[in-house]
Amino acid sequence: MKAMVVGSPATLDTLQLADRPDPGQPAPGEIRVALHGSSLNFHDLGVVNSGASAAAGRIALADGGGIVEAVGDGVTEFAAGDAVISCFYPDWQDGAPNCVLARVPGDGIDGYATEYAVAPATAFTHAPRGYDAVEAATITTAGLTAWRALIVDGGTKPGDSILLLGTGGVSIWALQIAKAMGVTVIVTSSSDEKLDRARQLGADHIINYREVPEWGRAVRDRSGGGVDLVLELGGAGTLTNSMGAVRPGGHIALIGTVSGIAGSISTVALVGKQAKIQGLMVGSRRHQQELVRAINAIGIRPVIDRRFALSELADAFRYQLSGSHFGKIGIAW
Repeated sequence: MKAMVVGSPATLDTLQLADRPDPGQPAPGEIRVALHGSSLNFHDLGVVNSGASAAAGRIALADGGGIVEAVGDGVTEFAAGDAVISCFYPDWQDGAPNCVLARVPGDGIDGYATEYAVAPATAFTHAPRGYDAVEAATITTAGLTAWRALIVDGGTKPGDSILLLGTGGVSIWALQIAKAMGVTVIVTSSSDEKLDRARQLGADHIINYREVPEWGRAVRDRSGGGVDLVLELGGAGTLTNSMGAVRPGGHIALIGTVSGIAGSISTVALVGKQAKIQGLMVGSRRHQQELVRAINAIGIRPVIDRRFALSELADAFRYQLSGSHFGKIGIAW
């Protein structure tokens, strides 16, 4: 079978399409999946373009969508023909986080940039009804991160207000989920074109952060005293403004580190706001099942900017690096 594997050293230039042995039939408790789609995340980019050799030969990509071909003995949740999606943390089934990156597909173990996979049934969930493989694969990382930040940890409810930084996969998923719930959404970006697209998807307020450097104050003014929740994807370079944007007693979901991995924050401001900052990375299998049920109920579909072939994976990552995309970048085969 064909698979895209990480090179040595790991760079986009050494990422290659290779032949891998077919994984065979599923053992008891396992399922065999014919994979047809994936989507890109910055976590994946960090692995395949790290410059290291530790992941050499690893099959890339954490997200995978496909069709069950066979089930092993004892599997009752799935049947041949079911549309399924992978789990970012295959060992985190439910409850408090007990997961490590060493067991994330495409990172510590083989990922889903391949034609077939055999894995425990608990490493997958059903896909939303009517989704193709690429659409379904956007849930595994980006969609689930947005869901956990808004619903599981943030406790967002109708009538609340939220701030989304940027227009990548997590933010656009969060925008769609929030608007389906009756939440007021403010979106920041440096691109007026992307902000216009966000408004078309339902954003109530848009702010170009290059034109408004103190966007935290602007968010506070437009929301009447601060938003209930901030999806913080920037990191060190944006956290001060996010602190200014959140209401007293509000919640900041620290998800990304696009603007830096180290920085300082005013502890006086944090205490004065009585705000909560919580780091999070994706979610459990139970969270993913809850998200799929919600999608089936409300009928939203992911925004996919472009689709690339499996053999074009390096070009897809280069497109991701350009920052031109709005929503998710898909890989289809």
